[in-house]
Amino acid sequence: MDINIPVWLQNCLDNSSANGDQTEDSYQDCENQLIVEAFKFAYQLHEGQYRKSGEPYICHPVAVADLLRDLGGSAAMIAAGFLHDVVEDTEVTIEEIENRFGGEVRQLVEGVTKLSKINFKSKTEGQAENFRRMFLAMAKDIRVIVVKLADRLHNMRTLEHLPDAKRRRIALETKEIFAPLANRLGIWHLKWELEDLAFKYLESEAYRQIQQLVADKRTDREKRLKLVTETLQHRLTKAGIHCLDLSGRPKHLHSIYQKMQRQHKEFHEIYDLAALRIIVKTKEECYRALAVVHDAFLPIPGRFKDYIGLPKANRYQSLHTGVIGPWGGPLEIQIRTLEMHHIAEYGIAAHWKYKETGGSHNANLTAADEKFTWLRQLLEWQNDLKDAQEYLDSVKDNLFEDDVYVFTPKGDLVALKAGSTPIDFAYRIHTEVGNHCAGAKVNSRIVPISTPLQNGDIVDIITQKNSQPSVDCLNFARTSLAKNRIRQLYKRAHREENIARGKELLEKALARKGFENLLKSQAMQTVIEKCNYQSVEDLLAGLGHGEITLNFVLNRWRETIKSQQPLTSDSEISENVSAIAPKPRGISPITSQSSNSPIVGIEGLMYHLAGCCNPIPGEEIIGVVTRGKGIKIHRQECQNLEKVECDRLIPVSWNCDNENNVHFHTYPVKIQIETLDRVGVFKDILSRLSDRGINVRHANVKTSTAKPALIDLEIEISSCTQLEQLFSQIKKMSDIINIRRLGYVYS
Repeated sequence: MDINIPVWLQNCLDNSSANGDQTEDSYQDCENQLIVEAFKFAYQLHEGQYRKSGEPYICHPVAVADLLRDLGGSAAMIAAGFLHDVVEDTEVTIEEIENRFGGEVRQLVEGVTKLSKINFKSKTEGQAENFRRMFLAMAKDIRVIVVKLADRLHNMRTLEHLPDAKRRRIALETKEIFAPLANRLGIWHLKWELEDLAFKYLESEAYRQIQQLVADKRTDREKRLKLVTETLQHRLTKAGIHCLDLSGRPKHLHSIYQKMQRQHKEFHEIYDLAALRIIVKTKEECYRALAVVHDAFLPIPGRFKDYIGLPKANRYQSLHTGVIGPWGGPLEIQIRTLEMHHIAEYGIAAHWKYKETGGSHNANLTAADEKFTWLRQLLEWQNDLKDAQEYLDSVKDNLFEDDVYVFTPKGDLVALKAGSTPIDFAYRIHTEVGNHCAGAKVNSRIVPISTPLQNGDIVDIITQKNSQPSVDCLNFARTSLAKNRIRQLYKRAHREENIARGKELLEKALARKGFENLLKSQAMQTVIEKCNYQSVEDLLAGLGHGEITLNFVLNRWRETIKSQQPLTSDSEISENVSAIAPKPRGISPITSQSSNSPIVGIEGLMYHLAGCCNPIPGEEIIGVVTRGKGIKIHRQECQNLEKVECDRLIPVSWNCDNENNVHFHTYPVKIQIETLDRVGVFKDILSRLSDRGINVRHANVKTSTAKPALIDLEIEISSCTQLEQLFSQIKKMSDIINIRRLGYVYS
């Protein structure tokens, strides 16, 4: 073969050839056969395919399978490593994978397969839906994410062959999603490498500088560690403690950079560039070794952490202490048992790599396990958060390491984000506890529910049947879970109002000839499912509240009508499609490569943007021939097009080939922000706009006693992407209840 085959895989291939005529039904033979068949199948399917580096594509699945084997993965996991790209990149179906390799391999492959053959409105929406699928698959079998992490790690190792923009996008996703996932699973050596590789492409200059500085300091660092190692080895032996390992571990480049940024220090001010690790036999010896360390070196106050008595959420256990070394600088020392070390290095993978005698080789870990409460949290949001950007923000927020550990009155441990308050604790316990929270006791004392919690606090929530948190709680809630639940309460309180508003919007857009019973039609039921809602009322409420945009619903409606065309008469198809997006039949959009105009299809003609719908780049548009005023450009869903004769319509589009010229222009957009009425909130919003270079043309603020404030703004935007990014930034403000774009439909 024309690729480098790992030794273990070559042995499997050789054994398979040697035993080709045997029919032994041993467990090992079956495993080897599954691995060999998966490799051969992948090799055949990927033959003729090449990566951007120029190497045969099969090199990537082989590398992924090799990583999974190093993690102690079962034959099914290794087979999934070989096959993880075949459904996405070849014509093979997931059903064929199951027929050939069984349901276990199918489940793993399906869990890591992207929805690449489905067209999404935006990259953000596609990314969100892929993560929703992945987390659902993880709930059935946590090994799905281990396969995905191995896939991502090898892709990061070979990222230099991709264009710069794509490198940065993948590196950012790795830093925000996959490295925190590896941390959640406790697979530290994957986490560190993923972070360093992401750092390399996101902060390339800083990465090179720190890499060089660390290399320059290597000799001094090794001398210092050798001195400390010899001292501790002698003292531990004298104390009767058998040390299995005593070695230094250099800090990873990204962690050094983070410390420099967090503490505002230069590299020469960072002394603890390495940590010393002591591995002993028993938990009792860990604490005895700690006493030896503190007797030998001066401990630094506030730098001791007992993760043995209080393990991290990812099962990590170790004693951490900071001491002053013989050279006068700080040194971190970690003390743990061999079993704790295996878990620290391999996390959940230690379940397979270092399984105890009698353990099931193919034992699955699911979201039912107590240590995966964070995964259950993500699953609860699947249906709650319709907005793709809000969902991704919540995922990122929940994946980062929890910093505050508190207890329930029964002594159960609860991990929360730093700065969390009793309202966050209440919603972490149960949604209904949060929804009926009337007060809280911390360490047996009644405190305001805005009180920040500290490590070790015992928290007791006081509930009342008729109580519920006010919208003001958004000011001090720290977790995305609590904020989203409070917003949902507010939405439910205004549900009827939102349904009425949503119905008005949708009826104005679609209530034309033949659409009187649209809301009850089968087509609308399909649209509801595509928008991830349960009923038409839920969809209308989401539309009225701004949780989902009219443009998104109309796009799903167009897809539904198009998919049902074979079942519909020609006259109905023609009427339905023209009603939603009227276009002259038989005319294809003009695509000129040389035009400097932001609009393609009107070269040399006078045009202006319609003030009724204010289209911006990224939206589907259409031109209308006017008398004496040139071409008027509308959004395709603008209701005013209903009155226009078909022969006056001209197919046009935004000039994507001249992107710089398109985004040089700005376009007016009207938005409405619903927010808590507090001093300075309007200034904070304007500051967000100013930071992004967005000009405000008009502003109007409406306030009412005991009600949220409404801020109407007319701003200048260059594209849909810029508008989506702005919405995402404003939604992150704790005071914001809702933000939506005005002017989608005009009467």
